[in-house]
Parts: sequence; C-alpha cells; structure tokens
Amino acid sequence: MTDSNDDYVYDDATGEWRPASEVAAAQARASEVRDASGNLLADGDSVVLIKDLKVKGAGQTLKQGTVIKSIRLTDNPEEIDCRHDAIKGLVLRTEFVRKR
Repeated sequence: MTDSNDDYVYDDATGEWRPASEVAAAQARASEVRDASGNLLADGDSVVLIKDLKVKGAGQTLKQGTVIKSIRLTDNPEEIDCRHDAIKGLVLRTEFVRKR
C-alpha cells in the first residue's frame, strides 16, 4: 500500500515512478565529491596532486605534490575546476588529487 501524501517523480534512468524523497536522497549522494582517498571536497579547498599529469594543450606537466588552491566543484562529481599559476581554466579528475 502506498502513502497518498508522498509525491512521485519519473526516473529516466530506471523508467519507473519513484518517491520524490528517494530520488532526492540519491541525488544528494551522487553530488558528493570525494578525492582519491575518499575525503569529501568542497568549494575553496586546497588539493595536492598524487601523480604527474601532462596538461593537454599547455605542453606542460604538473608534478606530483603540486598544491592547487581554491578549487571549485562542477556538475560532474568526478571533476573539479581549478587554477594554477601557469594554466587558467584547468579541470582535474578527482582520482588524481588528495585533500590538503
């Protein structure tokens, strides 16, 4: 038996009608951004690279241990937007960074 007070939302991924509270909880879990160690990241955090990364289009390599300050989260929980002294508009994958 279903509760008549609960709102339902159509989930495109599963093709089913699901309770709105269940969909909201799933979206909240998906929006958590975690680094390679599993630490939760937030806007303004500083991160450290855990691997040397070749930057496409810049002809430059960012070395392991490089500190990136003041990150910004994106819509994709696997990517962060950041700035480096020599590279503007840098997007890094969260699997290559660790929270400082």
